[in-house]
Amino acid sequence: MPPTRSGLARRQYGVAALFTAPFFLLFFTFTLAPIGYGGWLSLHREQTSGLGLGGEPEQVFVGLDNFTRALTDGQFLGSFVTVGVYCLVYIPVMIGIALVLALLLDSAYARAKRFFQLALYLPNIVPGLIAAMIWTYLYTPGLSPIIDALEQVGIPFHLGSDAGAVGAVANLTTWMHTGYNVIIFFAALQAVPREVIEASTVDGAGQIRIAWSVKAPMIRGAVVLAVLFTVIGAMQLFTEPFIVRDAATTIDQAWTPSLYIYQLTKAYDMGGAAAASLILTVVLAVASFLVTRFSKKGATL
Repeated sequence: MPPTRSGLARRQYGVAALFTAPFFLLFFTFTLAPIGYGGWLSLHREQTSGLGLGGEPEQVFVGLDNFTRALTDGQFLGSFVTVGVYCLVYIPVMIGIALVLALLLDSAYARAKRFFQLALYLPNIVPGLIAAMIWTYLYTPGLSPIIDALEQVGIPFHLGSDAGAVGAVANLTTWMHTGYNVIIFFAALQAVPREVIEASTVDGAGQIRIAWSVKAPMIRGAVVLAVLFTVIGAMQLFTEPFIVRDAATTIDQAWTPSLYIYQLTKAYDMGGAAAASLILTVVLAVASFLVTRFSKKGATL
């Protein structure tokens, strides 16, 4: 007897559940459960009984006190200002350079495309810790040939200023991540219909006009996705300033939100660190929403 329609539907749902179960299991284990535990920690504070004379530490419920402490801490709020300035410098420069390089690689005059793709991507495979150590050396006066060359032509560079520190970290991250986005944009450009480009050429458009008026608008989705991921990564900036701060005196323990959270964990203030982490999560969610919202609004203009 052939299976009924309802039986086929149940079988299809069962197969779908079987294949999606691993994803939901991992999503719960590594995303929802840590967020839930972080939420529990943020509502508690660890206190030691016995007037601090060796008593057992215990978790004491403090409600929203950890959130209030974070939101009234000038260092924590200032870290968002710093990372906001960093994003305004880093993201347009990095995305712009990556887009230009991808368009150049996709042009009809480009040669050795595979070689340049590999060469541009190589900095991305360097671990952030190693890259930060390399650039710390390159930022050290008397040791760096780059700094010496800039000083010889009358362009002083000092990490001891706020602008110098932001520029140094932005330059480091641009060097690391530009190649990755070049590959993303170049792959998106391969999906642009060749007949559209040929039609533009027949109409008399030059390579520059085709690049900016035809190709760039047609990979808008890839650019928006790259901006979204870059915003999320930039707001969580940690490794690069953590290493460069040995040379940049203005980078303190609360220069970015991640550094602030790290210092709280070192002080065993897990409730405060959890509250600050959840606030950072909310800010990231709002920033992601704004990027996608404005990208959709721009697409409809």
